[in-house]
Amino acid sequence: MGRKAVSGQVAPAIAPCRAPGYSLSPMSERKHTMVWRVWAVAWRVAAGLALLPLVLVPLYRSVAPVTPLMVYEWLTRGGDVERTWVPLNAISPALVTAVMMSEDGRFCSHHGVDWLELNAVVERPGERPRGASTLAMQSVKNLFFWPSRSYLRKAVEIPLALYADLVWGKPREMEIYLNVAEWGPGIFGAGAAARHYFHRSASALTPTQSALLAVTLPNPVERDPAHPGPGLKELAVNIAARAREAGAYIDCLYPRARL
Repeated sequence: MGRKAVSGQVAPAIAPCRAPGYSLSPMSERKHTMVWRVWAVAWRVAAGLALLPLVLVPLYRSVAPVTPLMVYEWLTRGGDVERTWVPLNAISPALVTAVMMSEDGRFCSHHGVDWLELNAVVERPGERPRGASTLAMQSVKNLFFWPSRSYLRKAVEIPLALYADLVWGKPREMEIYLNVAEWGPGIFGAGAAARHYFHRSASALTPTQSALLAVTLPNPVERDPAHPGPGLKELAVNIAARAREAGAYIDCLYPRARL
């Protein structure tokens, strides 16, 4: 048992991987070493990329961030990118409130992730209720990830959104979102959008203009707030009405506001 005759000889049933004293040739040894070095470098790069957001989130409390999409647009459009950083206190409260009501109605009451909306997504697969992706989640996606949807990205996005909300606080979180959001091809941030579409500063936006900009965000490539169709106008009217009645929903940003 365990041996069988082969051409009159007895051979082991399973040959050992290496005979005693076996060694790789110098060329094979070099290839073997090179493969392990490549794997080691790749692992270190992957680990560094995974840890990078943990370092950048605190840095972005005081530094204006640049997103991968901004860099891509700048490279592909030959530098033709519109973006001017505008502090939150220089952005019309009407725009801030309209964006909150349109994109994340419970912004002031959660800590970066709206678990109620996420539960609704799980219970009703295929639907995307408004607010399921919070401003914190959209911000970390814009800053650190690729635009296409995937469960893997969402799984990483959630803890980072909780971390960002804790580190930034609500005012800075809103400020970052409004300055990195894409409002059209090569148009980033509220300041650039206000100038491009309405030829005025972000602080001078009217409630109607603010609502039109807010409802453009889900599809900024195809929607034009300066020349809205009937559907976009109707959405803007609804958001403007909700913004006027926002009340306590915006207390984390404007505790004594009367918009």
